[in-house]
Amino acid sequence: MVTVPSSIYEIRDPRFRQLIVPSAGLDELYSDCRWAEGPVWFADLNCLLFSDIPNQRMLRCSPGGEVSVFREPSNFTNGNTRDRQGRLISCEHGTRRVTRTEVDGSITVLAENYQDRRLNSPNDVVVRSDGSVWFTDPTYGILSDYEGYRAEPEQPTRNVYRIDPASGALSVVADDFRQPNGLAFSPDETMLYVADSARSHDETAPSHIRVFDVEDGSRLVNGRVFCNLDNGIPDGLRTDTAGNVWTSAGDGVHCFAPDGTLLGKILVPQTVANLTFGGPRRNRLFITATRSLYAVYTTATGAQCP
Repeated sequence: MVTVPSSIYEIRDPRFRQLIVPSAGLDELYSDCRWAEGPVWFADLNCLLFSDIPNQRMLRCSPGGEVSVFREPSNFTNGNTRDRQGRLISCEHGTRRVTRTEVDGSITVLAENYQDRRLNSPNDVVVRSDGSVWFTDPTYGILSDYEGYRAEPEQPTRNVYRIDPASGALSVVADDFRQPNGLAFSPDETMLYVADSARSHDETAPSHIRVFDVEDGSRLVNGRVFCNLDNGIPDGLRTDTAGNVWTSAGDGVHCFAPDGTLLGKILVPQTVANLTFGGPRRNRLFITATRSLYAVYTTATGAQCP
């Protein structure tokens, strides 16, 4: 384990000082990935799972930093989360589907088609307290054979979807994104934040996070831009219990207040893909960044950790 000195913090607003531990360094826990993604904390097992997409594997990290293979091959799994029963929910680029890993290890397919056409390549996923599963479906996994299998998209748009917890029916809740990516609910679940990362392949595209009001627990309304990034693109994101939004960016992790103000940054040596809060007190921020898995302690507490 390598620890980066605590000069990693960039303060943009005094409120950020209340969210960080100035003496806490950035711990590099693992550094043998091709593109690290999809971190999800398992409190009951006291470990973190994360994806190494091009290497077709999912890895398990213990609190001390010991890393082992959890699943291989992984079908180019990208984003992961847990449902309210503690089961693993994953987005698979290779099969273009969303799956659930049951307690006995068997796999249940939750979504793979919409209106008789294959999904593009499900990317990231969250579960609401009512059991509904929400995920994004950009085209990254079918653009080449590096993070999936090259193919032409069958869906006319790149959508955000919701899976109904009772019927399993799949519905489109947003269809006007260029490349929807990371997503997270506000702590009270009245809002959904969704990143648009289209600038990764088009320099004229936006690099912002949008926010929607959640109506009746099943629809998105009043979509608007929440924030714009000043370095890189937003990918994975999470909220803390105070409603702050922590998002991946080109130079590290950016933290935004609920009003969209950039509070500060945690600077990371590699381009950040995703992040999640974990640890016994949900105050350790795990960060997947290009080849590595990093972790840093904060004073913030992560929201929506099963």
